[in-house]
Amino acid sequence: MSPQMIDRLWHAFLDTLTMVGASTFIALAAGIPLAVFLVMSAQGGLIQAPRANRLIGGLINGFRATPFVVLMVALLPFTRLVTGTTIGVWAAVVPLSISATPFFARIAEVSLREVDHGLIEAAQAVGCRRWHIIRHVLLPEALPGLVGGFTITIVSMIGASAMAGVIGAGGLGDVAIRYGYQRFDTTVMLVVIAILIVIVCAVQFAGDFAVRRLRAR
Repeated sequence: MSPQMIDRLWHAFLDTLTMVGASTFIALAAGIPLAVFLVMSAQGGLIQAPRANRLIGGLINGFRATPFVVLMVALLPFTRLVTGTTIGVWAAVVPLSISATPFFARIAEVSLREVDHGLIEAAQAVGCRRWHIIRHVLLPEALPGLVGGFTITIVSMIGASAMAGVIGAGGLGDVAIRYGYQRFDTTVMLVVIAILIVIVCAVQFAGDFAVRRLRAR
């Protein structure tokens, strides 16, 4: 493999980390509030708002049901409005974030629902406000599940970032398509696959380790 190709792979690796890092950060910042709202506004929740719950839940399900490639193409006008372009790393962050947020929100919702309701009732009995219950009971108790779900989200976004190479987003997927598939270079394809496997394994190992530490506390 030539030095030029090694340099391309290195920059593609950094681009992939940028895309995945930015999109999962946005998914974390937006997904947890959405999950909290879905839990709190559900029937029997602390803030019962069934209509709003169904509306937000329906929107989340709609985005989750849309394949990423279709969503990516459908969002091209919005991506251009936000970033000023439809190609490149930051253009890919827009559809990646919109895809990752509902995905993580549903996973986080499941973790939050598994918190023992008795703990919430005990916090209510001593006069805790809703915000304090969310901050000091709901989120801390659900933290191992949230970390595990966030790990799954990151792994999913690594695969999605590779697909974003179809529209010239850059990253390892773009290198695999342009220099591997289109030029029939099996070596480049295998190297890209190997790098993606290493990234996924590293993320999964770190996430599993964090979950074990949190549950051992």
